Amino acid sequence: MDEVTQALGKLDLDTKAALLAGQDMWTLPAIPEIGLDSLVMSDGPIGVRGMEWTAVDPSIALPSPTALAATWDVALARRVGGLLAQEARRKGVHVLLAPTVNLHRSPLGGRHFECYSEDPLLSGEIAAGYVIGVQERGVAVTVKHFVANDFETERFTANVLVGERALRELYLAPFEIVNLKAGPYGVMAAYNRVNGPTMTEHDELQNRVLREEWGFDGFIVSDWTAARDTVRAANGGLDVAMPGPRTVYGPALADAVKAGEVSEAVLDEHVLRVLTVAARTGALRTSGPRSEFEHVDGEALAREVAARSVTLLRNEPAAARSGGPWPQGQATRGILPLPAGTRIALIGGLAKDARVMGGGSAQVYPEHVVSPLEGLRAAGLDVTYARGADPSPNLNPARDGFTITSTARAADGRVLGTFPQVDGMLTWIGQTPVPYDELHTVEIGGTFTPDVDGVHEFAIDGLGAFRLEIDGSTLHEGVIKPPPDQAADAIFVPAQKVFTVELTAGRPVDVLLVHTVYKGQVGEMPLAFVGFGLAHREPRPDADTLLAQAEAAAREADVAVVVVGTSKEIESEGFDRRSLRIPERQDELVARVAAANPNTIVVVNAGSPVEMPWREEVAATLLTWFPGQEGGHALADVLTGAAEPGGRLPTTWPVAMADCPVLDVTPRDGEIRYDEGVFIGYRAWDRTDTEPAYPFGHGLGYTTWDYESIGYANDTLTVRLRNTGTRPGREVVQAYLSPVEPDENRPARWLAGFAVADAEPGASVDVTIEIPRRTAEIWTDKGWRLVEGDYVLTAAHSLTEPRLSTPITF
Repeated sequence: MDEVTQALGKLDLDTKAALLAGQDMWTLPAIPEIGLDSLVMSDGPIGVRGMEWTAVDPSIALPSPTALAATWDVALARRVGGLLAQEARRKGVHVLLAPTVNLHRSPLGGRHFECYSEDPLLSGEIAAGYVIGVQERGVAVTVKHFVANDFETERFTANVLVGERALRELYLAPFEIVNLKAGPYGVMAAYNRVNGPTMTEHDELQNRVLREEWGFDGFIVSDWTAARDTVRAANGGLDVAMPGPRTVYGPALADAVKAGEVSEAVLDEHVLRVLTVAARTGALRTSGPRSEFEHVDGEALAREVAARSVTLLRNEPAAARSGGPWPQGQATRGILPLPAGTRIALIGGLAKDARVMGGGSAQVYPEHVVSPLEGLRAAGLDVTYARGADPSPNLNPARDGFTITSTARAADGRVLGTFPQVDGMLTWIGQTPVPYDELHTVEIGGTFTPDVDGVHEFAIDGLGAFRLEIDGSTLHEGVIKPPPDQAADAIFVPAQKVFTVELTAGRPVDVLLVHTVYKGQVGEMPLAFVGFGLAHREPRPDADTLLAQAEAAAREADVAVVVVGTSKEIESEGFDRRSLRIPERQDELVARVAAANPNTIVVVNAGSPVEMPWREEVAATLLTWFPGQEGGHALADVLTGAAEPGGRLPTTWPVAMADCPVLDVTPRDGEIRYDEGVFIGYRAWDRTDTEPAYPFGHGLGYTTWDYESIGYANDTLTVRLRNTGTRPGREVVQAYLSPVEPDENRPARWLAGFAVADAEPGASVDVTIEIPRRTAEIWTDKGWRLVEGDYVLTAAHSLTEPRLSTPITF
């Protein structure tokens, strides 16, 4: 680009070095004399937060990346990207810090929900669609976290020891696919080391592989605070060090160039890449105005993706019950979709207090959240509700019955700003809505009108100095510190401090929680941070009574729909999981409800695999993942048959954690060894004698399909299939390649491609799937090598449900 080269020529050394350093949490500095606006970056994968993590400017909250991958629909991912670009442009954001294409190496990975799949091809293809959708509307991405950042424990420092073949065939593969198919404008360098060098300084992977071998022409941004050494980062390929104002670039980089430790030619290459991204996104105004695009209905798309991602694992025939909507002796179809007039007992804490996203930097503030209870009632269904059990002993953020705002004050009591609150949680990271140097206290306050008499619980959710006042009484004034064994997780899931107050239904009371802001370093990040909350729980029976009430509600209904899942203490950035059991007494809840009503449908609200010991005791099981803000509407759509449950598993779900062939996420002596090589996910399960609960690719629909023919020519697989059911449907055709002669050094089979088919009842449809030569290649010490020989190419409904096969030879 001529304008980029011309712009570079106008900059002096110090200005060039400053351009590569964050000026604050989210932006690079503007250079008005060359027409360069400040380049703005923002999290995250399910929504665009903007520069402030507040409810002042709400964001569309889409389903989790695992949910998007469960659709196996590249075109849908592209539409999601388009919506996120629209949100980014609305918020003045040029660079979206997403998507995450690290692999589901272990189900214990804390950010499993934020990644797509255990399979590199599925991850890469979905991510490529997402990236195209974002960038064709003039917003950049940073594909992350490059590379092998598949765990949270010691993620800032751990050294991943991984063989070159596994690195190429698995962990680098999604990044390569995205680069080839979508041309991303950015990549984010991870915190961890790989075979020695830290990723922000990894000359071999950043300069040699990513740039020279793959032809990547975008910029590489550090994960936040990941850049540690000026000279090694600059020479190792890192373009931008975030966040600011304290970084290893800026004046330190200018000094390194003056000292001859970094050449000015290398500096210019970094600056050219930043200016190129600025030109592509409209931040370099000499490149012309950004184009306008057709508006995307965010709520409608969020609902569509949520419904399309729902994965139906089990759907047994309904048991006829007196007075129920099913004919006596029905055994011809699954219990879902539900017939009109079904009386539903909706059960579970998560049915009312929905969890729609995972924890950490993926979080946004949506304008509203539709819970399963709200969604089913909005659909006009006959619903009674019983709580039954909660996923966490902690109180939920103050919401129902509260009218609250947050107020920031200076040390002299001056009001610096007042802001709306969706609920009682407040998080400001890096960028505060008032001047940080003046900020002294932040308070959450207003009124609460209880619905019921009795003893209400209030909790302080956070660490530091607080004062809590309820109805004119001070319940706490002092400092809350983390217990010694919780220090690593404290920033993400601090322990709550709980207080009780007796209140009268209908009588409003004043509530006030004041937090004195701590301005020291938080964890690894020397940046502005304010995070705390006011939580509440109304009077309720004890746990045994809640379970008994759920059983009673189930007995009185035609169907019991039980919503269970994980909590923020289980799935979040910042720490890995320790168990795959769903927490608290939710397993017991399902077992007792299923015993009370054989027509029990379980909805699993989790972003990654959980154990389901009751799975053979219930009529149906649905995975809704973390379904985003419209999740309740989407669940109603699927239960009633207004939408097809189109999801297929993007990763294997085990019977028990101990069965998983790869579990380790904990470094030892600073190192984590990927000794399993190329055998993760289904590739590893195929080498064991243990069957998972549900295999990779599994998922049921509401219609039936016949695979009528298969053919392969010119690197393309063609499959004809027919919808043999009575309603429109959707099928994911999965193609698996298997060597005829087994080779212990290679997987028994692997995903070679996939395609989505939609057809009306009785209609046939052809799908084509590209099967390139690379599918049969392996990485060797001499590069990629085709393993010649005979193979079988299988069109399948899932990994373990083949339909048609054809021999091919490479």
